[in-house]
Amino acid sequence: MAKAVSKITTDHKEIMDWVQEHNGNPACVKGTGGKKDIGLLRIDFPGGTSEDSLKHISWDDWFSKFEQNDLAFLYQEKKKSGEGSTFFKLVKRNGKS
Repeated sequence: MAKAVSKITTDHKEIMDWVQEHNGNPACVKGTGGKKDIGLLRIDFPGGTSEDSLKHISWDDWFSKFEQNDLAFLYQEKKKSGEGSTFFKLVKRNGKS
């Protein structure tokens, strides 16, 4: 059996490429922000969280909030089974989630 393969990055192109390879879209959680705050960042994948709770946003807005909160993108390239994965987590750049 293969090993799960995960990576962590702050590179915008690498994040966009991975998300788009998995048919995802940048999103935020509805009702979590304020007037000038888009709220909690998420990626919306087909078959994932209900559309009722997520709002698609632009990559510019997503990355602006990503940088403002000093985040890094931890993602799994492959599951232990060897198949592709859509698992990701946003973590603080200093390693604390």
